[in-house]
Amino acid sequence: MNHTMIIFGASGDLTSRKLIPALYELHRKQRLPAGTRIVGSSRTPFSHEAWRDRLADSTAEHLGQRFDRSVWDDFASSIYYHAGDVTQPDDVVSLGRFLDQLESQAPTTRVYYLSTAPRFYEPVIVNLGQAGMTCEDCAERRVVIEKPFGTDLASAHQLNDIVHRVFAESQIYRIDHYLGKETVSNLLVLRFANTIFEPIWNRNYVDHVQITAAEEVTIGHRAGFYETAGVLRDMFQNHLMQLFTLTAMECPARFHADAVRDEKVKVLRCVRPLEQDQIDRWTLRGQYRGYRDEPGVRPESRTATFGAITMHVDNWRWQGVPFYLRSGKAMSCRTTQIVIQFRPPPHMIFGNGTSDHHQANRLVLQIQPAEGIQLHFQSKVPDAGMQQQLVELDFNFRGRFARELPDAYQRLLLDAMLGDASLFARSDEVEASWRLIDPIQTVWDTSDDPPLATYEPGNWGPVDATSWMQRQGRQWFDTCPVLT
Repeated sequence: MNHTMIIFGASGDLTSRKLIPALYELHRKQRLPAGTRIVGSSRTPFSHEAWRDRLADSTAEHLGQRFDRSVWDDFASSIYYHAGDVTQPDDVVSLGRFLDQLESQAPTTRVYYLSTAPRFYEPVIVNLGQAGMTCEDCAERRVVIEKPFGTDLASAHQLNDIVHRVFAESQIYRIDHYLGKETVSNLLVLRFANTIFEPIWNRNYVDHVQITAAEEVTIGHRAGFYETAGVLRDMFQNHLMQLFTLTAMECPARFHADAVRDEKVKVLRCVRPLEQDQIDRWTLRGQYRGYRDEPGVRPESRTATFGAITMHVDNWRWQGVPFYLRSGKAMSCRTTQIVIQFRPPPHMIFGNGTSDHHQANRLVLQIQPAEGIQLHFQSKVPDAGMQQQLVELDFNFRGRFARELPDAYQRLLLDAMLGDASLFARSDEVEASWRLIDPIQTVWDTSDDPPLATYEPGNWGPVDATSWMQRQGRQWFDTCPVLT
């Protein structure tokens, strides 16, 4: 069967920066399904050739030496453009007629990609339904929706309701590019394709888990978005929650979309919700110095650019094991990592007989940019009696595999075209995640608990973050990855 991917908002940055380069790479690797077409649609008028020329320039810029003009020319012959306003039903009907002509030779699977501002999600979906372009409960019509999927539980539920009036849940692909990263997928392989990790992946051996998504950059010129989002909506509800569920979930019966997503939802339902009077104790927030001087930021803004949350999972595997999630802008370095901190030995026979959590075994999963895995363990220092030192076994993706790690969108776009929803969020998962984040965001918006701490750019967040962890008898793993 042929495939057509229709990109709404095609003149936007996401299309030229991520979507088209990813599709080009899939074509270059000969992984696109046969008979694939790409149709861009936005209000900006372009001819087919003008849009192809524009995309050739932007794709060459983003891919550098991986761009091959002869490969592009072959790929570009399957790219088309149809101008229209997604808020106007007649324009969507016109697009439908164009697609019918384009696809008249063979049955075709359509993937509608919403690369628009979130405020256009509803009119696009409604107009597609009214134009008869969705074929409800028909696997040959799918829709991919970019984040953010709602701004809170109520808006997420409302958007789910709107989409479900037009598409069946099996046709809906809510995309989070973190799930397309090779290192995130490798987390499932690490846990469920090896026998040495899963037996100790529980409360009997794990003291706590840290999941960090740190960014060096400030918000720059994104105040229009960030002032209404903040760190919780920007990073926690989606990216960090995805990493959390993959770390904490049980092994699914098989690697199938519903089986995987069932286990992720089960974890979210086991998380102990924070009551209003607990949020001061179990969360922390901060704002980097200079944030209020960024263009477009209110002088009195209390938007958090750093956040940390303690999550407790009330089930047999994780009872008593805290999960610490944190993220921030203007941090010491760019890194996304998962730290499995194991318990210290119950009795230390070396040295003075004491041990601490910070020197216990540790498994570090580097999601980006130094993609790899490090296992920290104690070893004897040569010619120094029984003196010990924490050393590492280090696996690096780029060092082990010669090929370039693909961009996350390559995997996700191909999965959407082939109908594999394993790495896409389901409606109940999205709402369960918002159900945990909403109470925290509400307290942060309406009270001074916890206080908004100021931190200097280039650090690991507020100074209070260190004492916050120390009060819980633990320490952050504040180590920037070594890039080679």
